[in-house]
Amino acid sequence: MLDGLLIWIESHPALIIGVAGLSVATFAGSLLALPFLVSRLPVDYFSDPRRHRNRLGQDRPLVYFILRGFKNVLGWALILSGILMLVLPGQGLLTIIIGLILSDFPGKFTLERRLASRPRILGAINWLRRLRGHHPLLAPCQDE
Repeated sequence: MLDGLLIWIESHPALIIGVAGLSVATFAGSLLALPFLVSRLPVDYFSDPRRHRNRLGQDRPLVYFILRGFKNVLGWALILSGILMLVLPGQGLLTIIIGLILSDFPGKFTLERRLASRPRILGAINWLRRLRGHHPLLAPCQDE
């Protein structure tokens, strides 16, 4: 079984290089984009029990629909690539996490709030916000 996998990997070097390149690009892109994206969140993003609405969806619904579709396709492509990278060279778990962040699915907001209620995670997010000169995010309510 392992020999077959090694033979397959050796016979597809371009694919392996492409997946490794995608992994490096995803990792570098996440390092560059994460502080920017975190600083764009409203201060009450996690403390408000309602999901914040996107103004673009209200002002330009067609553009919003197209961008949301693109974001979801990219997210699911990253999830699938991350799963492949679990057995091939690359940052599989990081790629899967980035794909989940980009994707829309039921319960995502609840999951985000649960993760942000952890002091270490909220502390890291607020550290990134301080670096960009923004106020810290308010912690999610603990009663939910």
